[in-house]
Amino acid sequence: MSADMGIERTGESERAERETPVTGNATAAAPFSTALVRLPAALGAFSPGPVFEDRAAWDALPEAVRHALVARGEAMQARPWPQLLASDYRAYVREGDRARFEALYFDRRRQLAALVLAECVEGLGRFLDAVIDGMMLLCEESGWQLPAHNSHVRGGPRLPLPDNERPVIDLFAAETGALLAVAGHLLAGPLDAADPAILRRVDREIERRIVTPYLDVHFWWMGDGDEPMNNWTAWCTQNVLLTVFSRPHGEGTRRRVVEQAARSLDAFWKDYGEDGACAEGALYWRHAALCLHGALDILSSVAPGAFAPLWHLPKLKAMAEFLADMQVEGPHYFNFGDASARLEPCGAREWRFGQAVGSPFLERFAASDAARAASFERPDEINLWYRLREALDHEALTAAAKGEPPRRDRHYPSIGLTVARDARFALAVKGGHNGDSHNHNDVGSVTLWRGGAPVLIDLGVETYTAKTFSPRRYEIWTMQSAWHNLPSFEGAMQADGVAFGTSEHEVLLGERETLIDMEIAGAYPPSAGLRFYRRSVRFSKGGAVEIEDRWQGERAGELSLLFAEAPQLEPGTIMLPVSGARIVVEGAGPPLCETVEIADARLGLAWGPRIWRLRLPLLGPLKLTIT
Repeated sequence: MSADMGIERTGESERAERETPVTGNATAAAPFSTALVRLPAALGAFSPGPVFEDRAAWDALPEAVRHALVARGEAMQARPWPQLLASDYRAYVREGDRARFEALYFDRRRQLAALVLAECVEGLGRFLDAVIDGMMLLCEESGWQLPAHNSHVRGGPRLPLPDNERPVIDLFAAETGALLAVAGHLLAGPLDAADPAILRRVDREIERRIVTPYLDVHFWWMGDGDEPMNNWTAWCTQNVLLTVFSRPHGEGTRRRVVEQAARSLDAFWKDYGEDGACAEGALYWRHAALCLHGALDILSSVAPGAFAPLWHLPKLKAMAEFLADMQVEGPHYFNFGDASARLEPCGAREWRFGQAVGSPFLERFAASDAARAASFERPDEINLWYRLREALDHEALTAAAKGEPPRRDRHYPSIGLTVARDARFALAVKGGHNGDSHNHNDVGSVTLWRGGAPVLIDLGVETYTAKTFSPRRYEIWTMQSAWHNLPSFEGAMQADGVAFGTSEHEVLLGERETLIDMEIAGAYPPSAGLRFYRRSVRFSKGGAVEIEDRWQGERAGELSLLFAEAPQLEPGTIMLPVSGARIVVEGAGPPLCETVEIADARLGLAWGPRIWRLRLPLLGPLKLTIT
């Protein structure tokens, strides 16, 4: 062991940290609820952005930003509004098809957001009729929840059509309420001048579909005791707060919403370790920790004395910095579960999160990463507040881009994830268990990049269907351990659930060497016939990455390795020309190489039209040396 090596050890405590609620004083365990005792007698105001009449603010936007927003509005004004049919909605229950309805649904919201910004920037009334059309279309929809979320019980059967007498607040009902509320805030003057009935209608729909059910009905994502939460909690809560505080509401309603939001955010908070790791991966970090930032931003505006101190919590800073530690290079990220290996650039929200928690590391990372975006615009974004922030902060964000911060090696014991890198390699090793939100059965999987090109890959997930979040989830190939860099035993693969994970896990992080050692037999069911399976990864900085597997069992073993390029096979060696990697194999029989065509659009965005799987028969102890 190197003398310079810092040591972090994890074992059974790793799983216990995930399964046991955060303990300690009340502020640490429930900081949002604790803050409620400091609420002022009257909550203050919140503004998502400058109103239409503040021409100085809108005219102060850089000319390029103003031009782009108006051009986008013109393009959206020229398009017909998407028509949402009952048959499109019912396609989810009948055929398992999410994509058809969702494409139309999201297009409507993108179109409205673009038109609102164009009208605010230009200020001439040219886009106002189209804005009104869009707002009324959303008000006329039978339900704002997606077909895939049209249930009143977590994991319950989906209803074929919305019941407009029992609104469901899902991710996108909350997003829709926020879109209408922010639009109503920005354009209240012109809308009231056109017809006061417009905003009266918007406010009635917000009251009926969001405010009343939020205060009178318990949706699972609000949190209840020790029930595990996920990104839904922070995402929905942020948008409910945005909806309520962007429009006029009575003090009693505002206070009740803040109190419920605080309880929900504590339910979300409890499921994170002190290391701040997002068990759902980098993609969902933007809907989880980053939405926690949005919620706290609103709460700190309306009750600064109560909530502003929470920005200084070390755990919140750790949560904020997780994304930067997951980046490999440019758009490429370490991924696991349903997260993709390719993400859109950072922007104003990530940068502001870094500022809020006092993290120059995240600020610098976000500003530098934002510079790779083709434009400040987020044309695929439906959240008007996010798009507004990109426009308002574009100039300051551009000025803040001063090069990327140095990368760090990190071990996240709460999810069993280790990342390490040198000038050539970027390595991630996943331990933990198979009971995470958006889980894939991937305990022990290794992901490796060399020179910014993939060597060993994690596929991610295909386009969501009804099957994705159903009892048949693990029939989907991308979820299975045989499609990660893991062994199978005569067809027996890892099983899903918290009970299936590492039983021992030791990590040694050092400047010159990283060692990871874990026992992964516990991730497999008894049918795999394993007595033990020990995986060790040694990463010598400036040298090689070595993966050693020692095992004993009743069945023949076979190791799968996944590549984004066609491997060139020589006796005992695998060559990957694009990355320049050379893998020397010891302890395996002749490999079988499969070419897998990728027809799914979501997978294709990450990996292109095909990937390759190499299956190596295990003859005994296995060693892969990668240079």
